[in-house]
Amino acid sequence: MRDVANRTAFITGGAGGIGRALAKALLEKGASVMICDIERDALDDAVNELRSTSSEIEGVVCDVADRDAVFRAARTTRERFGEVHILCNNAGVSRAGAIERIHELDWQWVLGVNLMGTVHGIQAFLPSMKACDEECHIVNTSSMVGLVGGALSGPYAATKFGIVGITEVLAAELAGTKVGVSVLCPSWVRTRMTDNGRNRPEHFGGPFTLQDDVENEERNARYVALAELGLDPIEVAEMVYAAIIEGHRYIFTHPGERATLDEKTALLSAGFDAADRRRKSSATGTEREP
Repeated sequence: MRDVANRTAFITGGAGGIGRALAKALLEKGASVMICDIERDALDDAVNELRSTSSEIEGVVCDVADRDAVFRAARTTRERFGEVHILCNNAGVSRAGAIERIHELDWQWVLGVNLMGTVHGIQAFLPSMKACDEECHIVNTSSMVGLVGGALSGPYAATKFGIVGITEVLAAELAGTKVGVSVLCPSWVRTRMTDNGRNRPEHFGGPFTLQDDVENEERNARYVALAELGLDPIEVAEMVYAAIIEGHRYIFTHPGERATLDEKTALLSAGFDAADRRRKSSATGTEREP
């Protein structure tokens, strides 16, 4: 996509953090923006603030885990701004803990928002984007945890790995079309992600705070400290904008994380080396190497 001026963007999780920063960056570049969020007060606050950047901003309350709600939000966006050219599936939540102890309802909550929210966004907007004569772009927000999993992040890692997979499949399906696709894999960013329990719906157990999560107290304190030292969301938004314009598949925010991926690559290579040894041993009839 050569330019975002006079294009329309739809951003989930748009009332705060990376989503709000994305809205600001795109508005400054001349786009019209609809931000979607589950929090009414935060959404209103974001819209009011962003109107100082551009009048081409609106907000819609929507739980992205609800497919019908996402489709209604898509219709509202088209009625206000016309066709959507940039889709940012950015909404996300997390639940910490050991995999065997995280409650089924929390698994459903995180899967619904992170993974199915991304699917719902794609299904609501992609058909019309493919039919559009103009260039379009989809950005799915994953995480470095979507490439290298970490302890106590089971539901979050599962969904973020899934988002990376969906993006790769989508890129293959959209090859040769005017719709580009990127996946954002940030490390630490100064957002309210550590306080996302405030938005857990009643049917999944209701809101919770980090203070309620005594089992993961040490982990949570460490995560809060790291988030406070993270990147300003507007820096991440500028990286996303550049990726849209330049057509990058992967968007990384912390170059130093390359070492973490190198460690994973070494493990993958070791697995292939073992498979190669087994194949050679089978072919020669020798015993397998340890």
